[in-house]
Amino acid sequence: MTAYDLGHHGDVEVASGLVDLAVNVRQATLPGWLAGPIHDSLTRLDAYPDGTAARAAVAARHGREPGEVLLTAGAAQAFTLLAQALRDAAHPVVVHPQFTEPEAALLAAGHRVERVLLPEPYTLDPALVPDDADLVLLGNPTNPTSVAHPAEAVAKLARPGRVLVVDEAFADTIPGEPLSLAARRDLPGLVVVRSLTKTWALAGLRVGYLLAAPELVRRLAAVQPLWPVSTPALAAAAACAAPRAVAAEEEIAHELAVRREHLLAGLRGIPGVHVAGTPASSFVLIRVRDGLGVRERLRGLGYAVRRGDTFPGLGPDWLRVAVRAEPVTDAFLAALAAALHDAPA
Repeated sequence: MTAYDLGHHGDVEVASGLVDLAVNVRQATLPGWLAGPIHDSLTRLDAYPDGTAARAAVAARHGREPGEVLLTAGAAQAFTLLAQALRDAAHPVVVHPQFTEPEAALLAAGHRVERVLLPEPYTLDPALVPDDADLVLLGNPTNPTSVAHPAEAVAKLARPGRVLVVDEAFADTIPGEPLSLAARRDLPGLVVVRSLTKTWALAGLRVGYLLAAPELVRRLAAVQPLWPVSTPALAAAAACAAPRAVAAEEEIAHELAVRREHLLAGLRGIPGVHVAGTPASSFVLIRVRDGLGVRERLRGLGYAVRRGDTFPGLGPDWLRVAVRAEPVTDAFLAALAAALHDAPA
């Protein structure tokens, strides 16, 4: 199996003085209805965290029962719990290109992982996943491709005797969340992983959750450390699950779609830039000649983008670019055109 640097993430691309287009976290000030509960929670730090209210709020947000919710210290922790709790999985499969942490967690737990590499345009074909796979992991929409798989295609992967893990960290970046399986209680073995990091700019707070059948939630909770989610993070989880937050997410997703189309229009106007698939989320994957060199020249021009060669299925000419406000995008597009102009023939 080809070796990739699975531990490389976009945050290491960022440095002082660089415009951050490498990290897929929305850059915004916390609204008062979110900042307030987090601030107020600081007066309760003498008590151990109690996730009861947050768990109930998340369950209600998705039409689930509290026993179907496991709160985690960031969505990434869910992959470690899955890898540890499901050590009896005989044939784990990770569908790539996708976020590398699920495979990294499986390998660290001693699993032998099979990769399914999707060809361009990187849309899921359920037939590519081996029938005997008893643990399947994929993203929707997928990081780094920004491709959103049809919900019915993902649902076809669910079956008795298999745990199907769908990373929906970016599901709320699509208006209406039409592809989400978060409310599906009828699919056997389904685990949906969600994040509050991206839309609500809470990367430093480390809060996420997963949704699954109660017996699977209990199995995962059994390998989770005591009090894994801090009191401020629990306050954030409860606030972000409220109807007010869900309505705000919808507005943000619509705004994001407009900004993404602006970025795509600009990219399509630059010779030598190829856009992967049909982008649907808060980032875009592009291929350019001399990708690593272009990335370095962009750094010299003041912009950090995410290298693509650490994702299985991609190579050095792929770069991931975060969607930002139009003025930032316009300045970046000019820098990209200049960086490409200096690329070796």
